[in-house]
Parts: sequence; C-alpha cells; structure tokens
Amino acid sequence: MTVLAFLRENARWVGGAFLMNYFTAFGQTYFISLSAGDIRAEYDLSHGDFGLIYMGATLLSAATLTRLGRIVDHRSVVQVVFLVMPLLALACLLMAFSQWIFLLFIALYMLRLFGQGMMSHIAVTAMGRWFNAMRGRAVSFSSLGLQTAEASFPLIFVAVSGLVGWRGSWVAAAALTLAVGLPLIVALMRVEREPQSAAKGHKVQTAPRDWTRGEVLRDPLFWAILAVFLAPPFIGTTIFFHQVYMVELRGWTLEMFAGSFFLMSISSLAAMLATGVLVDRFSSVAVMPFMLLPIAAACLIIGFSGAAWTPFVFMPLIGCSMGASGTLNGSLWPELYGARHLGSIRAVVIAAIVFSTAVGPGLTGYLIDAGVFYPGQIAAMGVVSLALAVLMAGLRRRLLKRAGA
Repeated sequence: MTVLAFLRENARWVGGAFLMNYFTAFGQTYFISLSAGDIRAEYDLSHGDFGLIYMGATLLSAATLTRLGRIVDHRSVVQVVFLVMPLLALACLLMAFSQWIFLLFIALYMLRLFGQGMMSHIAVTAMGRWFNAMRGRAVSFSSLGLQTAEASFPLIFVAVSGLVGWRGSWVAAAALTLAVGLPLIVALMRVEREPQSAAKGHKVQTAPRDWTRGEVLRDPLFWAILAVFLAPPFIGTTIFFHQVYMVELRGWTLEMFAGSFFLMSISSLAAMLATGVLVDRFSSVAVMPFMLLPIAAACLIIGFSGAAWTPFVFMPLIGCSMGASGTLNGSLWPELYGARHLGSIRAVVIAAIVFSTAVGPGLTGYLIDAGVFYPGQIAAMGVVSLALAVLMAGLRRRLLKRAGA
C-alpha cells in the first residue's frame, strides 16, 4: 500500500489522532516554560522553587494517570475525549486567572495530566489497537501532530503574548481547545476502525499472546526498555523547561531559540516517518537500539559549545531521537505484549514518561540553585544515553525472540 493510498483509506482516524497529539501542546513543557519567566516574576519564585512546584504537579499527574489511563480499555475514544478536552481547557483558564501558588499547582497538575498525559495516551493507544500491519505508519503520521505543535505554538505564543500578555495567551489556548479541537476530533473519531490484519510487503507484528499489566510489570525486560523511552522526554523537558536560563547563560535571544524549534520539528517529522516505514518493514525491536544516538550527540554538543550556531545543530539531533521515540513508543508495546490490555500497559508507560518529565526540571533546577554548571548536567545526560543505547543493542536478540520475530 502506497503512502497516499494509506492516508486516503485511513484519513479520518489518523487525522483525529493527529489533532489529539497537536492539542497535547498546552500540557507540554516547551509550551508551559514559555511563561516560566513571567510565572517566576509574578509569584516570586526561583528556578528551583518553580522546578519543585512543576515536579510535584507532574508527579501527581503521573500517579493519577496510572488509574485514569485504564479508561481507554473500557470506553470509546469519543467518550474519553469528551471528558479530557473540557478539563484541559479548564486547566488553561486556571493558568490564566490564578493569583495564588496553590491554584498554579492545580493548573500545572491538570495541564500535565489532561494535556501531555491523557491526550497523547488516547491517540497512541487508538493507533496501536486499530492498526496492525501498518501500525508504524499510523503511529508516525498521527504523531506528526506533536511536531506540528512544536513548530507552530512557540512562535504563536510569543506573538500572541506580545499583544494580550502571557495570561491572555492561556485564555486563547482554552478557547482554541473547546471551539476547534473538540468538535473536529469528535467528528473524525466517532466511528472506530477495525484493525487491518495484513498488507503486502509489510510484516504483521503482534505479540504471540496478550499480556496482562501485572505480567508486564513483573517482566525485567519491560523496565530495561522503559528506561530507554524515558531518556528523550527527561532530556527534552529539562532543556525546554530551563530554556530561558540557557538563553541567558549562553547570551542567545529567546526569539532565536524559539526559531530553532522549527528545525527540531522538521527533523523529528522526518525521523518519525522514516521510523514508521522501518518498523513496518523490520519491526520496532530491530530499530530501537539506534533511537538514542542522536540525542546523545545533541547533549554533548550543547554541553560543550555556547556558540550562536549551537541551537541549530542540537535541536535537529534532539528531534531525530524524539521522532523515532514517538513512533516506537506507539508500535513496540503491542509487538511485545499484545493489544488486549494495551491501554492499561501504556498508562504505566505514559505515567513513567510524565514522571521523568517531572524529575528533570526539578532535579536540574535544584542543581542550578546549588551552583552546578547547567551545560555540564546536559553533557552527563548524553553519556547516560550512550550507555542505554549499548544496553538495547545487547538485548536485541532476546527482544526479537520475545516478539516472535
């Protein structure tokens, strides 16, 4: 099946998941952190103070997600979207009108839970369950919503906040969620898709049996794989959360740094699509060992270089790993553990990813306040990424056997 034929036959489902991924933006760190300077100023918070508040809200959202995420195994996509998107809009309004730290905490908690957590969880679980032979392409095309948001929203936020202020931008985010996102997604996803069992020239990747969540949590290989998937969000969130500090430290401008997001989005898009094709051809397990190499290189570059060209090199490298991770995180789990309990399993995965995005800003913010050189911290993350890539290469044969490949 050609790409155009695939998109023509599956446009409504892939398009609906694309929009769900697009509207995760308001709960993503790169978007929230654009308000970080104003938040710290208005609430009189240090880098470490705001990092700890953000970490606490994110940790609570991760804990909630392990329970709430199960809902996608028992309710239709549209039913879950009708619950999640109005609550995401409410979180945006809380961010806009809050004057107290407690309400700031609640707003961050809801943004992280219903934005980054549940919206992406619904989208990827639907693609993993509804597609089989073309799962890699389904996940990769729908995940382009993440890259589209990364490319557009930072620049839009800078422009809108210049007109109506940073609080007004959050009101606009709430209106966009309810007036545009919700009706479009419901219209596209109201009819659920039956899985496609096979496609010429593509491997059908399905686990030999369906694992329960309890069985998965007792599997040592699951935790090794999960560690690999936690690296890109941990590193990316850390860099994006402290982007204002990094810009000040290196003598760059926020406009220049925001512009480099476009390069990250382009490289992420290319990596996501390429990974989708490779997954459909070879399997997720075969591709996964290469996922962390670009982000490891990116961390070492930003750790040792403060030149003006640096953002335009490390951003595309980060994008490559994030794009590959986005596709693999949607296609790998049904390959290894089946689709019957996919929502419950992925709820643990998403919760762990959200947890990692909490630890990154909080830990690095504390270290910044303690005087630890921030670029040195990022370089250390690159070394850890290389070690995890080596680990996956060593486990590749065992995972291929597990997947029945």
